[in-house]
Amino acid sequence: MLYALSLIVGVIVLTLGGEGLIRGAIAAAKRLGVSPLLTGLVIVGFGTSMPELVVSVNASLNAQPDIAVGNIVGSNIGNTLLILGLCALITPLTVQPLALRRDGLVVVAASILFLLLSMSGTLGRTDAAIFLTCLVVYLIWAYRSESGQHDPAAEVHNAEAETVSALPRSWFFIGLALVGGLALLIGGSRLLLYGAIGIAQAAGIPEAVIGLTLVAVGTSLPELAVSAIAALRRQADVAVGNILGSNIFNLLGILGVSAFLQPLPLAARIQAFDQWILLGSAGVLMVFLYTGLRLSRIEGAVLLASYAVYIWLSFTMF
Repeated sequence: MLYALSLIVGVIVLTLGGEGLIRGAIAAAKRLGVSPLLTGLVIVGFGTSMPELVVSVNASLNAQPDIAVGNIVGSNIGNTLLILGLCALITPLTVQPLALRRDGLVVVAASILFLLLSMSGTLGRTDAAIFLTCLVVYLIWAYRSESGQHDPAAEVHNAEAETVSALPRSWFFIGLALVGGLALLIGGSRLLLYGAIGIAQAAGIPEAVIGLTLVAVGTSLPELAVSAIAALRRQADVAVGNILGSNIFNLLGILGVSAFLQPLPLAARIQAFDQWILLGSAGVLMVFLYTGLRLSRIEGAVLLASYAVYIWLSFTMF
């Protein structure tokens, strides 16, 4: 019960910390005159991944590689199958392929890169440098391509910046949101890891399974909040764009930072099973983006059912 309570409280504190940090960062960006494009691309798109970052870095520093890697892989799978499925149930999603094609391509490329680099069985500092370099290249490419007029992708990221409301107005409250949010993220990550590891040990469940499921879903709540709000506003491009941005940062940024701090040996099940689900879910999303098809409520239900099967297999086969 103590471990379960720690896990639940950790998820709540992480979510509050992530919300506080994002709101403080967006408010600071507006006060400093940062463009809505850059705010949506970096702060919202990547800011929703802060819980994953803090948890995976914490796990890496505490020599818990299965949690660190499992959290990233599981979050990306959950973002695509779980969150996109839920958004499609809220409202059928119709996107502009031109607005999101680049980011969809980067998600697939990053998934393939993870597959290739993981063949050695360990992600080291050289692999981390490759991930982080790719992230920097992506950010430069994205910002330069979207700085032109009437760019569809720029419109998506501008709209992302508008999904977060109730921003702090004064520098005092902005600083409070930033510092408080970061403190809550760190404290929440420790509670989450304590509860997750405790449950794994008490129930005899491998840490990789806990990282891929309970921890991954818990750290993905900010992505769920932003995408669900966008879906309720009938902003399908923003809902999907937030998921793409988060998936890019998870693989290239968070995995890069975590592997740089500590080499990460990969669990056998991630190499044999989860990385293929990761690539397959990215491929499904890419087909959706390139065809411009409407993701109906029935198809959203199929995505959710696929995620339920994935969770069931995670706890029964491994």
